[in-house]
Amino acid sequence: MYLLGNASIYIGLALTIYSILVFIIGIKIKKQTLINSGKGGVIAVFICMAVANAVMLYLLATSQFQYEYVSNYTSSELPLFYKLAALWAGNSGSLMLWSFFLTMYTAMIVVSRKMQGNPMVPYISSILLINTLFFFIILGFVSRPFALLDYVPAEGRGLNPMLQNPGMIVHPVTLYLGYVGLAVPFAFAMAALILKNVDDFWIKMTRRWTIIAWLFLTLGNILGGQWAYVELGWGGYWAWDPVENASFMPWLTATAFLHSVMIQERKNMLKVWNISLIILSYALTLFGTFLVRSGVLTSVHAFGDSDLGMYFLIFMGVIVVGAIYVLMSRYHLLKRSAGEFTSYVSKESSFLINNLLLVGAAFAVFWGTIFPLVSEAVRGTKVTVGIPFFNTVQAPILLTMMFVMAVCPLLAWQRSSAKNLRKNFLIPAVLSVIGMILMVTLGIQKAWAVIGYGVIIFLFVTHYLEFYRGVKARRKMTKEPVPIALYKLMTKNRRRYGGYIVHIGIAFITMGIIGSQNYDMETMKTLDIGESIDIKDYRITYERLEQRAEGINDIVYADLTVFKDGKRLGVFQPEKVFYGNWDEPSTEVALHSSIAEDLYMVLSTWDENGTATFIIKVNPMISWLWIGSIMVVIGSVFAIWTGRYQNITPKYTGVMKEVA
Repeated sequence: MYLLGNASIYIGLALTIYSILVFIIGIKIKKQTLINSGKGGVIAVFICMAVANAVMLYLLATSQFQYEYVSNYTSSELPLFYKLAALWAGNSGSLMLWSFFLTMYTAMIVVSRKMQGNPMVPYISSILLINTLFFFIILGFVSRPFALLDYVPAEGRGLNPMLQNPGMIVHPVTLYLGYVGLAVPFAFAMAALILKNVDDFWIKMTRRWTIIAWLFLTLGNILGGQWAYVELGWGGYWAWDPVENASFMPWLTATAFLHSVMIQERKNMLKVWNISLIILSYALTLFGTFLVRSGVLTSVHAFGDSDLGMYFLIFMGVIVVGAIYVLMSRYHLLKRSAGEFTSYVSKESSFLINNLLLVGAAFAVFWGTIFPLVSEAVRGTKVTVGIPFFNTVQAPILLTMMFVMAVCPLLAWQRSSAKNLRKNFLIPAVLSVIGMILMVTLGIQKAWAVIGYGVIIFLFVTHYLEFYRGVKARRKMTKEPVPIALYKLMTKNRRRYGGYIVHIGIAFITMGIIGSQNYDMETMKTLDIGESIDIKDYRITYERLEQRAEGINDIVYADLTVFKDGKRLGVFQPEKVFYGNWDEPSTEVALHSSIAEDLYMVLSTWDENGTATFIIKVNPMISWLWIGSIMVVIGSVFAIWTGRYQNITPKYTGVMKEVA
């Protein structure tokens, strides 16, 4: 297995170099046989990386502790599911997974029937292979996954307890699929510029790729937040941790890109902006890998034993400089054919404002993330930027974006008249004002919360009107029943109505954020057995403290009987898990969730006579975070479900010809 694993990496490295060379030569001399050979090389590279990953999974599953990676991240007591998931628990294993997805995406482009005969393919493949080459070099010479120890340990160190959670196991995979997925539209954009193909063809060809990458990034961030909420025991779901920020920044810029490309398709505008956004989005994915593997910032998610930061920093610099050079060399072509805005009150203007807000949010997160490094370099002291900074900056940006999202559907392309504005906005504005007044009378007094919920009501009403008017117009023509008219309306324009579903999902998420950030309650109290904690309308009674063994692990747990308004809800068990092969225990919280709020219970400390300290939180509206997340996923899948390119054909006609 040692030989097979290493051979697959080094052969893959050689094939990557070969494929890049034959693509470049084939493009230069216009020889199709070389291009075809390069395509075959891409498939062979993917097979090599698949074999390397399969070998590592076998070693992990069978506890081959003579391998350093297996010894560091598994143990014989670990369930098989977590043994396999250890593939992405460490540095070299996670790089193998990244490389697998990158080669998989490249192979999918090469074998796609829609891409057959497309002269962009060798350019796209070469760009992706250059990225692949970097990872093969790292795996082959810097962070070797199949390195052997000088001895065979009797037992491995085991998997970090914080990673032994289903959400955290899936979270890295979805993030990597999103990170690597953004390489595809980046490669298409660079290929289009190299070929001087400055229309929107590359955007149409990569629309689904971009949405899929965005969807996986969304899932990665959601699953990471859910893992933090149930596993870390601090009662929150987003701490603005540097590595959390690293995955959030490309999500923001990719969201901006998905919106602004619609303006280019409809109005032939923002060409330079769109190219810049996709360069920035991919650069931020590389920046994220730099943060995770450099050790320059402290994070619960980072690989603490890594020394790869400088390699990724140099590679990121090369990619960004190369991309900017290509962009600037074609700048005159992009500007020459660009359209112009004709009105500030139009749909395209709202898209642009939304873009500026998203990029501004990304910059604020970036600055807050790197500020400790800047302060250390300038003043010699590392100043940490905390949660209050990010919340203070991002809250008004979020609410403004929500307002723009609410307004956008009711604006016309090119120009909106005053009459149409009055007609479209009167009902939503009145209902949102009424809603805010009702909230104040019900006891919601905080200004940000009232304004935020008012904006959300405005968004719900404007989006409802879009569905209502569409169904009404269709029924007028077809006389179809309402459910059939709604179904056909949505399936005839999946991109539009899928986007609306995503907007509604984000509104639900915002509801959860506003409620949990403004109206959460927390208490910490030490109890003897039989005593109770009262918080809001809950009474939590401490019944007993017990210990049990599960394999080599010991679990200390408390029985808490929970009452709400005098009604018994049941017995809940917060836990501390002590692992036989790990120094630090992990926290398993007890949760009672409802549509309105979560009761969050943590066993903090205890002593021999049974006295225990508990942290109890009431988190309002948390369920709406997860409901909104599901809606975002549904809307994204709905938008890309059909998968047709709408009879798009390549506009570049420089077809490769055989040279005798």
